[in-house]
Amino acid sequence: MTVLIISPDYASHLYPLAALGTRWSDAGERVVVATGPATASIVRSFGFEHVNLQLSRGSNPGVIRAEEQPDGEDDALRGFFAATRQGMIQTLTFQAEARMNDLMWEPVATARAVQAIVDELNPNTIVVDHLAFSARLALVAAERKHIDVVLGHPSALPLTAASEVYGLPPAWPAAFSPSDQQLGDLRVVCEEVSEAFTAEWNRALTELAPTRTLSEDAFAEHGDVLVFNYPAELMPSDRLELLPPHTFIGASVRTEPREAHIDQWLASSDEPFVYVSFGSFLSVRADVLGRVATALREENIRAAVAYGSAGAPALGEVPDHWLVGEFLPQVTLLGSAAAGVTHGGNNSVTEAMTFGVPLVVLPFSTDQFAGAEALERVGFGAALDPNGASVDQIKHAIGSMLNLPANIRAALTALALSVRQGDGQQTLIERVS
Repeated sequence: MTVLIISPDYASHLYPLAALGTRWSDAGERVVVATGPATASIVRSFGFEHVNLQLSRGSNPGVIRAEEQPDGEDDALRGFFAATRQGMIQTLTFQAEARMNDLMWEPVATARAVQAIVDELNPNTIVVDHLAFSARLALVAAERKHIDVVLGHPSALPLTAASEVYGLPPAWPAAFSPSDQQLGDLRVVCEEVSEAFTAEWNRALTELAPTRTLSEDAFAEHGDVLVFNYPAELMPSDRLELLPPHTFIGASVRTEPREAHIDQWLASSDEPFVYVSFGSFLSVRADVLGRVATALREENIRAAVAYGSAGAPALGEVPDHWLVGEFLPQVTLLGSAAAGVTHGGNNSVTEAMTFGVPLVVLPFSTDQFAGAEALERVGFGAALDPNGASVDQIKHAIGSMLNLPANIRAALTALALSVRQGDGQQTLIERVS
């Protein structure tokens, strides 16, 4: 049996898909991953075969830097970073307007490349990232059944029954209060982009398979088997009821190789520590990372800080009992952390929930606002505006996560146990076998 996994050339997308793939490889199945060259080494580290497939202009092997991107993508990335400094509405508007290049790059050529790989491998099972629209377009055109994995917050699949539009968060944390005018303007932009995106999907689909039914909303399209890499317990019941047939797998968490210096640091003290990471993109916000570091230092809290593209100077003076690095093994550290500080990316959220780690979330973009709201709603997280939060506010939020009320702590522990012991992944595999 051959399993084909299709992933954009981004480490944050590949890791959960690869972790899911280990369920098949552990059972002795052949796993092939089609992705770009930047993450080929990650593919091989899992013991999978790699097939080259470029799904977008950009790539991200783990820490992204604008100057390392191809012409055009570098300026787009700088524009995105600049928008995050202006605020949430500006960032979401920027992302909406850039969506054609980000999510469906050269759709016909890319779709044909995907179809060629599928024809050559003739896989028994195909697993594809939900945001790899050109790849899913190829599979729809070729009438190939596939597993569609939503790696972000479930709102990445907008529900037309709830009048959702892609790119407009369905919920906001309390720290964010956009005006009706701002929300209205953002909705208009997102609706215009959705119409243009759907037209491009249909144009490409007509060229690839002229007899196939056209889409009414390409952002609402999904695969034959719909999978959410997210704990169902964080979803409000009214939204759950509106979802198409689906499977929640809780979290797809990789096993990281042990590193001696990490193990040594973990064993060096019984003092609780806070894990800090703004992921592969948003670590560029050195100003926010600096305020977090100041809050931790002034409270004398032990910390493990991944500084990413911001660089070590963003942290200021580093206490002797801290662990710092450009990149740190997140899964390993969350397994022992008392709390975390994050931008709210879905990997950070789902991995933290796997180990019962409460989070201070400073969301910048896309589905990070919905993820922060979900954690805030159930008490497993405290959300702050990254552009407005003061050092004192960050101190208070970290303190609240380190000292959860007993009932909230018990609920978080129960969720973590459910995610770790859940059989969502095995149920999925049995369903498609």
